[in-house]
Amino acid sequence: MRKTTSLTLIATALVALGCGAGSTDDSTDAVGAKGDDKPKAAAIGQPARDGKFQFTVKSSKCGVAKVGTDLLGAKAQGQFCLVTINVKNIGKEAQMFDGSSQKAYAADGTEYSADNGAAIYANKNAETFLNDINPGNQVTGVVVFDIPKNVKLTKLELHDSPFSGGVTVALS
Repeated sequence: MRKTTSLTLIATALVALGCGAGSTDDSTDAVGAKGDDKPKAAAIGQPARDGKFQFTVKSSKCGVAKVGTDLLGAKAQGQFCLVTINVKNIGKEAQMFDGSSQKAYAADGTEYSADNGAAIYANKNAETFLNDINPGNQVTGVVVFDIPKNVKLTKLELHDSPFSGGVTVALS
């Protein structure tokens, strides 16, 4: 009985933490407009909103075998896809951008997680995505995905926090 009670308390605590996390802003569609029945995906160069962040994907480059220098770097298991993103805080308080909350997808729906270790080497200014972004401020950096060599990414799902709904950006 004690084991069940402990598990119940842990589960309750996790649910309580999850309910309060993320943004309370209800505009999470691709272009930031409220009231649309079906959100549209933004394209490269178009702003896309999720919670307190406005994302603009500047470019996407796949087929990269290594990031960093000869002395310090990371080698892809397959190929690196380097996605340059501008992130603007449109909220009223500081918020941290978390590269590990970002997802990429292939045409068949396969989901790929960001490679934060490789991102350290792909960003010249490594702390770009490790500091809080204050309201009205913006940063630009590279999110790295390590995907198989024969795969092509078709879309990104960008999040202002691990618990947010996310917004889709088409890559093709």
